[in-house]
Amino acid sequence: MPHLSIPAGIVVERRKAASSWIDFTWRPVSVLAGEPVAEPGTCLSDDGETATFYAGVVHLDLYRTESDRYRDNLTSPRPSVWVAIVATDGAPLCSVVAATIDPAEGEALSEPGTLVEAVPLPLAIAEWIAEFVARHPVEENFVKRKRDRADPEALARRLPTLEKNDGRE
Repeated sequence: MPHLSIPAGIVVERRKAASSWIDFTWRPVSVLAGEPVAEPGTCLSDDGETATFYAGVVHLDLYRTESDRYRDNLTSPRPSVWVAIVATDGAPLCSVVAATIDPAEGEALSEPGTLVEAVPLPLAIAEWIAEFVARHPVEENFVKRKRDRADPEALARRLPTLEKNDGRE
C-alpha cells in the first residue's frame, strides 16, 4: 500500500504524423497538480497541426522505501514525472497507462506499444514529494565488507600421492 497517493491530471499532445502508416503521433506534455474537473478526451487547444487533450487523472503513489529515489529526482537538474500512454482505436484516442515519480519505475514502464516520456514535475507536486521525503528518510549505511583471508595451503603445490596397492600385482 502506498503511504501517499497524489492525484494528477495528464495532458497529451496529438501531432500530425509525417508518415504514410499513421495519421497522428501522441505524447504526454504536462502534468497538472490535483484532479481537474474536465472529462478525459477534452480538447484544450487545436491549431490544425497540433492539438492538446486532457487525458485523465492518475495517482502518483509514493512509498516510504523509495524515498531516496524521489529525493534524487527532486535534486536532479530537471525533476520529472514519467508518464506511459498508449494510442487506442476508440474514444478517447489515447489512454494513460501509468505515471510515476520514481525514475527506475519509469524506465520499467517501457513496453512495446507504450510510449513513456519524462514530463516536467509541477512545483505543487514537487513540494508534496519533498515533504514526504523529509518525513520518510531512507538512507542505506555504507558497510565495508571484509575479505576472507586467503588460505595459503589452498594455493600450495601438492606432492604427488602414492596410490594404494590393492594386492592385484
